[in-house]
Amino acid sequence: MQFIFKHTNFNVLDLQRSLAFYKEALGLTEVRRIEKPDFTIVYVGDGISDFRLELTWLKGRKEPYNLGENEFHTAFAVKDIQAALAMHKDMDCVVYENPAMGIYFIADPDGYWLEVVPER
Repeated sequence: MQFIFKHTNFNVLDLQRSLAFYKEALGLTEVRRIEKPDFTIVYVGDGISDFRLELTWLKGRKEPYNLGENEFHTAFAVKDIQAALAMHKDMDCVVYENPAMGIYFIADPDGYWLEVVPER
């Protein structure tokens, strides 16, 4: 039996703000959208892999999501990690750097952590 990665879901409070962040910070663009009266789901992708990030906006939700201790993340690889780090520092979204491992983390508008690693 073979399982294939499809997507990861993040619930977001402000869909437009999240879409803008993911486009600017990681180059992710909308691939598919599902509109319902109570919620909207937007799948974003990198244009290279088939993996998707599902952004779910529950239209009536007003309070931030409780992410616990945020001990989970989604990782992205980049060829020029120094240029990426400089861009993310300019965006003021870097939350943790680990120079010994050559990686760092950014946070999206809802506080989800995203790891940035050098492409190997």
